[in-house]
Amino acid sequence: MRHYYTAEQIRAAEAPLLAALPEGALMRRAATGLAGSIAAELRRRRYAVREHDGDLPGRPDLVLPRLRVAIFVHGCFWHGCPRHGTLPRHNRAWWREKIRRNRERDARNVRRLRRLGWSVFEVWEHEDPATAMWRLGALQRRRAAAAVRQTSMG
Repeated sequence: MRHYYTAEQIRAAEAPLLAALPEGALMRRAATGLAGSIAAELRRRRYAVREHDGDLPGRPDLVLPRLRVAIFVHGCFWHGCPRHGTLPRHNRAWWREKIRRNRERDARNVRRLRRLGWSVFEVWEHEDPATAMWRLGALQRRRAAAAVRQTSMG
């Protein structure tokens, strides 16, 4: 005959183990969807990529530490995409305010990262991975051209 444990028994047995873990240890997130595609392509091109770097403002989805580039992949709903952002039918005022605060926080994090000397690359979740990679390459080309101009002037 099998013995089945109750939810309370399982929680009681796991409590000491969970208490010993650092905060957020169970909340590990893997880059999925567009972020995962971008990360895979960057790694294929031999870039060092970190995911969800908690040491940087806004915890960017992807980070290229050597190039000092932070990449945010914004969800259309949560960040108010101008093309695909929608509001639920119920409690619209609350959701409108929530998304407004999300966008303000995004802008604040971008400013903080730029003040720290990071380039910020923002992508919408609906964007095609190839297009996102092309835009990221264009950002890198602009930065390289600016560096050349700066060294020739100095």
